[in-house]
Amino acid sequence: MEREAMEFDAVVVGGGPAGLAAAIRLKQLAAASNQEIAVCLIEKGAEIGAHILSGAVMDPRALDELLPDWKTTGAPLNAPVSEDRFLILSETGATRVPNALLPGCFHNEGNYVISLGNVCRWLGEQAEALGVEIYPGFAGSEVLFDENGAVKGVATGDMGRLHDGSEGPNFQPGMELHGKYTFFAEGCRGHLGKQLIAHFALDRDADPQTYGIGLKELWEIDPARHQPGLVVHSGGWPMQPDTYGGGFLYHLENNQIAVGFVVGLGYANPHLSPYEEFQRYKTHPEIRKFLEGGKRIAYGARALTAGGLQSLPETVFPGGVLVGDDAGFLNAARIKGSHCAIKTGSLAAEACFAALGAGRQRDSLTAYPQAFRESWLYDELHRARNFKPWMSKGLWLGSLMFGIDQVLLRGKAPWTLRHGSPDHAKLKPAADCPRIDYPKPDGVLSFDRLSSVFLSSTNHEEDQPCHLQLKDASVPVAINLATYDAPEQRYCPAGVYEILHDAGGEPRLQINAQNCLHCKTCDIKDPTQNITWVTPQGGEGPTYPNM
Repeated sequence: MEREAMEFDAVVVGGGPAGLAAAIRLKQLAAASNQEIAVCLIEKGAEIGAHILSGAVMDPRALDELLPDWKTTGAPLNAPVSEDRFLILSETGATRVPNALLPGCFHNEGNYVISLGNVCRWLGEQAEALGVEIYPGFAGSEVLFDENGAVKGVATGDMGRLHDGSEGPNFQPGMELHGKYTFFAEGCRGHLGKQLIAHFALDRDADPQTYGIGLKELWEIDPARHQPGLVVHSGGWPMQPDTYGGGFLYHLENNQIAVGFVVGLGYANPHLSPYEEFQRYKTHPEIRKFLEGGKRIAYGARALTAGGLQSLPETVFPGGVLVGDDAGFLNAARIKGSHCAIKTGSLAAEACFAALGAGRQRDSLTAYPQAFRESWLYDELHRARNFKPWMSKGLWLGSLMFGIDQVLLRGKAPWTLRHGSPDHAKLKPAADCPRIDYPKPDGVLSFDRLSSVFLSSTNHEEDQPCHLQLKDASVPVAINLATYDAPEQRYCPAGVYEILHDAGGEPRLQINAQNCLHCKTCDIKDPTQNITWVTPQGGEGPTYPNM
């Protein structure tokens, strides 16, 4: 069945902060010049914000520039940071680092504790009020190219295909969305962004990207334990000193707190489970004192880019741009990316508007990377560029050297440390690594994966093609299980991957795709790069409330 096509001046793929900022800025510029620009934004979640998960403490600088009146127009930034605490944890104790000794990147004065999902819902309202056509529940599944090899838009995924790929009784083909320029704003490890980086060799001059997985729960706690705006970060236990990771605990409004844990995906021990490390973290006396007597109300997980400036690919190519975390714009030292996303979306929109005004289409918007290099965001990321390379050398040496980098050298060290190899190449054979004995969940502070997935409201139609694709079906047992003890069973935060045995005792990999949180960790960390995450039917996946 032939797909229908719709034409726009700009097509935006992804309803996160980067994509929404791009759409809003395009419409602002058009209104200011009394022009008409047709802007379409698609979002794979069932609604704007449904798939958004972040800590989050937000630096409002980019929002101030995009929507200066946000404070009077209902933006959900309701919990200004009231206090910063940075803790180094041992198994039973904690040492608080004096704020005067913390690098500036760990200070949050003037920032806000937010639900990024709710901020995106509000941004979506602003975009629609400006005339942006927003289509939630439509996943961009294919990049479209014109006869000259330039990107001409995207196709949304088919609906109603059966597990074997055939057309079911309710089959509907996807739509083609054509644009003079296309913005890819899918977030970390975007399905289409990954293809574009490979297709145009956009990372040929960049270091390998590095990643983390962030796991988060939302709790309602005892009002007596709640301190609106309190921001707690920690390093140390439960991670080993040679493994990058740390926790956070953010007090929102309405007696709610976000508690979470980030594990760098460059870890070496295949027995490590980021999910179980997070569950252990909550049992620490300094963390459990906030949670005891409370109720867990939501759970989710998402990968995040952490490579910094030296891992950024080229962000422009004929017909399109990469913005936000689809390119890797995140300041890992600050644990913040939403302001980077809004800023890059805005900069790309300004370059696109100028090109449209000049009558151009489907060329490379070189004004965008040039504007980035001249922006405050480039300066911020340049100062933080050595954070992840230093921290990959271990907690104590990394903290010392990054402290020197930031406090003494003010981020202006005459050197840039490099990322040597991608995260998936850093796993060691299971036989060479110690096993980790994780305690059983107590059902009070720590929980099993499946009860957590339930709280994410994740749903996928089971009779559809599996969106977790194996390049070679023999690899999970022949290599991953044999050499690495099937690490996909542990790095997945949703119980998607299981090793089962048939009646004769032969192992096989079971993929429970219906549990998938769309975190993309399997696509990143699989040691053989045999797993490819592709978009399922639009509107499926988690439905995150207030995350």
